[in-house]
Amino acid sequence: QVQLVESGGGLVQAGGSLRLSCAASGSIFSIFAINVMGWYRQAPGEQRELVARITNGGRTNYADSVKGRFTISRDGANHTVYLQMNSLKPEDTAVYYCNAQTLESGSAHDYWGQGTQVTVSS
Repeated sequence: QVQLVESGGGLVQAGGSLRLSCAASGSIFSIFAINVMGWYRQAPGEQRELVARITNGGRTNYADSVKGRFTISRDGANHTVYLQMNSLKPEDTAVYYCNAQTLESGSAHDYWGQGTQVTVSS
């Protein structure tokens, strides 16, 4: 089992910045089985969507809407993933969820944090 705890959300004006953090904890076996960590977001009335993710090898993927503005990074030693969000826009307003994917005993598992609200005012 993996537990994910997010922090860093809040209210910011358009053009501002926020940094989200997500710390993973749990059984040693599960922690070391994490192969991808990422951030998703869900706005009211919308489906949850991928924002950015990073693999153990450091390969990253971003949604087109955040490329050039958001940066995902990972501290492997502390099992923490970060999302630096710059040049924020009102359309970035959403609940942001941390995600960890593991491969345990040949099966893939998804773990989710509780979510953190990001609100960008115009």
